[in-house]
Amino acid sequence: MFNILTLNKIAKCGLDQLGSGYSITDDVNTDADGIILRSFKMHDMELPANLKAVARAGAGTNNIPIDKCSEKGIVVFNTPGANANAVKELVIAGMLLASRDIIGGVEWANTLTGSDVDKQVEKGKSNFAGSEIKGKTLGIIGLGAIGILVANAATALGMDVIGYDPYLSVDSALKLSRHVKKANTPDEVYAVSDYVTIHVPLMDSTRNTINAETIAQMKDGVVILNFARGGLVNNDDIKKAIAEGKVKKYVVDFADSETVNQKGIINIPHLGASTEESEDNCAVMAAQELADYLENGNILNSVNFPNCSLPEASVGRITIAHQNIPNVIAKFTEVLSSVNISDMINKSKGKLAYTIINTDHEITDEIVSKLEAISDVIKVRVIK
Repeated sequence: MFNILTLNKIAKCGLDQLGSGYSITDDVNTDADGIILRSFKMHDMELPANLKAVARAGAGTNNIPIDKCSEKGIVVFNTPGANANAVKELVIAGMLLASRDIIGGVEWANTLTGSDVDKQVEKGKSNFAGSEIKGKTLGIIGLGAIGILVANAATALGMDVIGYDPYLSVDSALKLSRHVKKANTPDEVYAVSDYVTIHVPLMDSTRNTINAETIAQMKDGVVILNFARGGLVNNDDIKKAIAEGKVKKYVVDFADSETVNQKGIINIPHLGASTEESEDNCAVMAAQELADYLENGNILNSVNFPNCSLPEASVGRITIAHQNIPNVIAKFTEVLSSVNISDMINKSKGKLAYTIINTDHEITDEIVSKLEAISDVIKVRVIK
């Protein structure tokens, strides 16, 4: 029986993916084998002693203590692409809101009174005129699951699209419209874009990607959209650029005390993934990832350990989370010399690695103890 702790409300269709071998609770005092969450901040939380995996029903994982989990061999999953369509639709809506003063017009219309509202509308509507996005250039920083969908949707709407992503995978490139121009540097994107949207994870290296220096490279009257993470854009620099007329509008899905009630900033209360479909997709994907790891030891879509999987073992299966160093596999096979290894796979990701070993014999406690005694081993699990 696996104990699963939910730290946020998780869609029932996701939890239904977990079978009868699971006990699900929201009691934080549970010694959980796995955690499923959305936006709950885990950094001040004491991790359960038996915790093996954390599954984030969403893409961003900055609310999870990744380093602490890695040190303990706890695999952290996310659900890339599960909410991509929802975010894409809101990005397109953000462009339209910034291009035409729809919000101002609606607010004004709701102030009108009297029997001649229709006449007042016709007289005052010119105050809310805007421009079309067709024929304009959209620049995209980050061509992952969301960035690609935004790029393809924008081309379908008649926009010219240029994107930058130094880590663009082959699979992602194949999904990208042939009409999207690929830039070699972010500077190429900034120089030609009427709209700039950013779709990268928030890390130390990406924090304040949009700042005074990058804004200076953009066209006058540019619109900047941020539906990825608040820290990617420097709030002080964006407000100054708006005041100076360099930036026409800033559309942000992460309203905070520095951006609300500021002229030129359209604050959206983190609605990017807030659709029924998105929440269901993320919950299902997170639960499936968690179950496959707990039951089979397979890893897919982890942010701290590599993707690694093997077909089901006939007799024994053992998994080892360890440091990515030379000759460590030889140490494993030496310990397992008394059993027949039928299949094995090893994958690495940065400083961490993960090994799955299938055997034709049962894994004894003695074997486990010897593997755990290897200095570079973080966690050993017997799956079967």
